[in-house]
Amino acid sequence: MKAYGTKNREELLALKAELEQQFQTEEAKGHSFNMARGKPGASQLAISMPLLDAINGNSDMNTLLGNDTRNYGDWDGIGECRRMMAGMLGVQKDNVIICGNSSLNIMYDTIVRSVAKGVNGSTPWCKLDKVKFLCPVPGYDRHFKITELFDIEMVNIPLYEDGPDMDLVEQYVNHDPSVKGIWCVPKYSNPTGISYSDEVVRRFANLKPKAEDFRIFWDNAYCIHHIYHDVQDEILNILEECEKAGNPNMVYIFASTSKISFPGSGVSAIATSLENMDYIKKFMTTQIIGHDKINQLRHVRFFKNIDGLKEHMKKHADILRPKFEAVLSILESELDGLEIGSWTKPRGGYFISFESLPGCAKAIVAKCKQLGMVLTDAGATYPYGKDPADSNIRIAPSFPTPEEMVEATKLFVLCVKLASVEKLLSEMGAEL
Repeated sequence: MKAYGTKNREELLALKAELEQQFQTEEAKGHSFNMARGKPGASQLAISMPLLDAINGNSDMNTLLGNDTRNYGDWDGIGECRRMMAGMLGVQKDNVIICGNSSLNIMYDTIVRSVAKGVNGSTPWCKLDKVKFLCPVPGYDRHFKITELFDIEMVNIPLYEDGPDMDLVEQYVNHDPSVKGIWCVPKYSNPTGISYSDEVVRRFANLKPKAEDFRIFWDNAYCIHHIYHDVQDEILNILEECEKAGNPNMVYIFASTSKISFPGSGVSAIATSLENMDYIKKFMTTQIIGHDKINQLRHVRFFKNIDGLKEHMKKHADILRPKFEAVLSILESELDGLEIGSWTKPRGGYFISFESLPGCAKAIVAKCKQLGMVLTDAGATYPYGKDPADSNIRIAPSFPTPEEMVEATKLFVLCVKLASVEKLLSEMGAEL
């Protein structure tokens, strides 16, 4: 196919008229597709329904240690659930605290604690003149919203195929005492789907922070969320690497079963050093009496251990894989060679990241909305919702059916083509 950028004005105008006719035809059909968030589809939720039968009114409600999950106690999580989540994160049970249904809530609490009371006895961030957070981009919008809420200055860090720009990370962390943290989704990153290389993880572990209270916020949300059974990304254990490097307290690891069992009804966990845990516990024992231990027991009775979790994730992979492949196949067949976009080909996670021509992302998303297709707002993958190039779009294939993904991707491609033609013509100074 001939690249759009090589077409002359007349060719582009003719193409624009053809695309506009297609657009009007599709608009009249009244489509309705939602690819805004990484929501599991109905078939994914169905495979976890037996979880609800793991406990009933006749069940033994005691933990393996004999503690009654219906009562107070085990405020940091029942032992067998801590062991199961430790297996998922590759850490020891003693380094894990089980919380409620949302890892995002743990991250929020961790930021609040740092702002109000400091980190392990350091000056509370609220008493400092400036606090900065590094943000690999494109990244997870909800991370950015937390730091924005507390007026923490966010600094964009380019995200490459092997992870963040570590030269830039080291420059900030090792020399600027106002840099207190960095957001990371190290495996099947949201939205690019990339995984950090061994070198990147080791460079993180060997940082020499100018600030004693600098922490890596390691959101390992997709640690076992593979799409393929035979080709899977693996990353080094950041907690182990930090210990080797003499920085045992430098990382907080977060995860949940939100996209394993039921979003909003799973279990979440934070894993970190014992010293960090002791500090966290001082506040959590005041904040809560205990999280939902019956739900923790339910999850353990259903999954049993890390092997059970992995087997369950194979079922998720079998459901997700056709959806991702449908998107990637159409993008390749319709856009390859046109030089109006590029996209990632993830082996796991929940998203595909699309890069349009500069200045086109908002126009593409707006056109998709006009055709009845909801996408995450353009710019959402950057702090403050401001994508400097206006080019990144996050595609979430999980919620629609494979058949719907085929139709939705065709509509997306149409919008990409039309917005790109309009952009090229405007650069030529042509009348639109």
